[in-house]
Amino acid sequence: MTAKIVTFGISKGGCSKSTSSGITSFLLSNEERVLAIDMDGQGNLTSFLTGEYDICNVFEDRTILEAILQGDARPYIIKVKENLDLIPANDFLATLPRKMFDKGLNLDALQNALKPVMEDYDWIIIDTPPALSEQTVMPLSTSSEAGSYAVVMFDGSMFAYYAIPKFLEIIEGAKERYNPSLQTAGVLFSLIDARAKENEVMIEAVDEDYPDMKFNTIIKRKASTRRLAIEGFEGNAELKNALEYYIPFVKELKERVSQKQPQRSN
Repeated sequence: MTAKIVTFGISKGGCSKSTSSGITSFLLSNEERVLAIDMDGQGNLTSFLTGEYDICNVFEDRTILEAILQGDARPYIIKVKENLDLIPANDFLATLPRKMFDKGLNLDALQNALKPVMEDYDWIIIDTPPALSEQTVMPLSTSSEAGSYAVVMFDGSMFAYYAIPKFLEIIEGAKERYNPSLQTAGVLFSLIDARAKENEVMIEAVDEDYPDMKFNTIIKRKASTRRLAIEGFEGNAELKNALEYYIPFVKELKERVSQKQPQRSN
């Protein structure tokens, strides 16, 4: 069985893409095999899962950039823990468009790089940058027999609200041109301030504009969740508190993916 692909994205920064993709990878790996891929040159997912912040030196020539250019992800996979692997990123990912052009690579380059490992994992979780660039379009264009899914991040702000239709257009474009298996798993609310009165208005607006797309789970920002980047997952006394809202989200994500999963032909 090939891996199910889930891409977290939105073209606005600060919407918890890296945190959400990292925690989702961690929780899924408790029972299944997971490969997390960092497609953001800031390397926040890389730092989040490894605890390394000097990413340009620590992961020099050992990133998703090299995996894509060489067409093989295997030499660049790093083990994070049992059942959880990572392909890291660093600042040099900014050179990807030029290097792809120089090598004559297309938007299927990530697909080609992942082919050798698609059956080694149950899930591939991809973090993307806050931009509608190759680093975002390529993951959405990567298909799987088990299905490819997009999670649209939303922080409750008007800026993110107006970014939703742009991201949905990119999803539809990738589906039509490159990845017929691509589906939108849903819109995940990750609220900057759960106490803000305008949240109810924004929830109603998303429900009205995108019926049945909002995840029932709403991620409320917590200090313990923010401290995961410092304390890590292992031996963290406040881990249960930090994961409070993500545990039901991952359960809901698995249910949605199961319902949307493409039927295999006999």
